[in-house]
Amino acid sequence: MNNTWNKIIYKLGSSFYDKFFNTGIFLKARRRIFQEVPFKSKQKILYVGIGTGADLELIDYAKYDITAIDYSPDMLNKAKNKFKNSTIHFLEMDAQKMSFEDESFDYIVASLILSVVPDGSKCFGEMIRVLKKDGRMLIFDKFAPKNQKITFPKKLLRPFISLLGTDIGRNFEELINQNKHYIKIEKDHPVMLNGMYRYIEVSRVS
Repeated sequence: MNNTWNKIIYKLGSSFYDKFFNTGIFLKARRRIFQEVPFKSKQKILYVGIGTGADLELIDYAKYDITAIDYSPDMLNKAKNKFKNSTIHFLEMDAQKMSFEDESFDYIVASLILSVVPDGSKCFGEMIRVLKKDGRMLIFDKFAPKNQKITFPKKLLRPFISLLGTDIGRNFEELINQNKHYIKIEKDHPVMLNGMYRYIEVSRVS
């Protein structure tokens, strides 16, 4: 995966993305996760990889100070059109190299982004950088199973599936180990497909 290829993939996918990821088991899982978000009105919230804005539809977004970024202009335009009368700040930006100052946000929502960016470690590091001390990161994504090697069939499929703009073998525990001095795992729950998709809450401790 690389940024140029991902732009092409998500340009093609922007027209039907919601039909897959804003319906069925994905919608049910995301509703369960985000129906009781812990945000407060004066806090600054960042959505990383907002896509078509599907997650924003699950909250009372008018109450909050929200910034939403995406690298794909086509996906971002879908989100902008959905919320054109809102105060949400939509920005085209690479999640692996954000232009925000250090410790800018109280909450970061990372939904289905760490598995699709070319470099998950850079993206995770950037999210930690722009998160305030004692702030929280809410993550919904697919990861390789904990403490298990990726299976041989997945190893074979991984390069082909990456051509669709996603990585089925990304390991969240590796991301944690690279940043263990800065974060604390508050929650880590399996959500769907036998734990392939997880909901993780991370707090920044330093």
